[in-house]
Amino acid sequence: MRDELDPATLPHAYGPPRSSGRLRAAPEDFRVREELDFAPDGAGEHVWLWVRKRGANTDWVARQLARRAGVPPSAVSYAGLKDRHAVTEQWFSIHLPGQADPDWSAGPDADFTVLKALRHSRKLRRGALRGNAFRIVARELNGDPTELTARFERIAATGVPNYFGEQRFGREGGNLERAAAMLEGREKVRDRQQRGLYLSAARSALFNAVLARRVAEGSWNRALPGEVLMLAGSHSIFAIEEADDAIRQRLAAFDLHPTGPLWGVGELSSAGAARDLETAVVAARPLFRDGLAAAGLKQERRALRLMARDATLEWSEPGVAVLSFRLPAGAYATAVLREWIEPDIAPAR
Repeated sequence: MRDELDPATLPHAYGPPRSSGRLRAAPEDFRVREELDFAPDGAGEHVWLWVRKRGANTDWVARQLARRAGVPPSAVSYAGLKDRHAVTEQWFSIHLPGQADPDWSAGPDADFTVLKALRHSRKLRRGALRGNAFRIVARELNGDPTELTARFERIAATGVPNYFGEQRFGREGGNLERAAAMLEGREKVRDRQQRGLYLSAARSALFNAVLARRVAEGSWNRALPGEVLMLAGSHSIFAIEEADDAIRQRLAAFDLHPTGPLWGVGELSSAGAARDLETAVVAARPLFRDGLAAAGLKQERRALRLMARDATLEWSEPGVAVLSFRLPAGAYATAVLREWIEPDIAPAR
């Protein structure tokens, strides 16, 4: 039996892709633009910076901005981590009460550029974003263009399993190994950020394992008895005993999505067959199950189905396609791409 914790072996909703292609041949082939629900109001103690970075880690950019501003790294915040091997645009905020704006053009770094700076009354908090817009170039595609186009259109129309991406688990799953070592007491992790990173990896792995089981059984996009459903475009959830015609219609219209557990302390909100499946999958991994509860993380839910909005595919030349789509916060473009092709990730440049 394959290991459901290995991101490379997660089952596909529409069968294994028939084609392969090359991704990230250069950072410019993978572009991400952050989208917020609001904009800086123009006044306040916080400077918001719209930054374009290339081949750079988000946290590293935050530290460089702190150095330029002459403040500690804790004064800099951002809504979310962005891909390193890409060209991305996102907001950072820096707390500068009673201070003039630094010259952000001074000491430019080749890895990032400050495109604009605006004042705001509040800091930018983690998770405070609507989503991300992606523009991805796939090269050396070896499949039939008609089949590739049709498969992408099906993905856009009916969604994909909302797996956590491989980057959540670190290089070669290293974050999961460190999580296991930490929870077994073989390794002490004193840094709060690192500890949170490892716990998050363990939690994401359990979610992926539950989702993988439901993909394998064909229930990832329908309601089981005792299902917990999430309203599309929100984190609002409610439980049902059985799906009636109204619920099935709303699922078919993508107004509702089934959910899986983000493990923690407390009772599952699911019941019946949904709960039985979740507890059975997680019971096979007691180290992560018990460790997450002991760490005090609370039970939460995440949608099992992910919809790519405003999705388009254009062929720029034979063997080269340009994909554009938007995803909600917390979703991974790799979850979309892995259903379309077998990706060959180019070495970082």
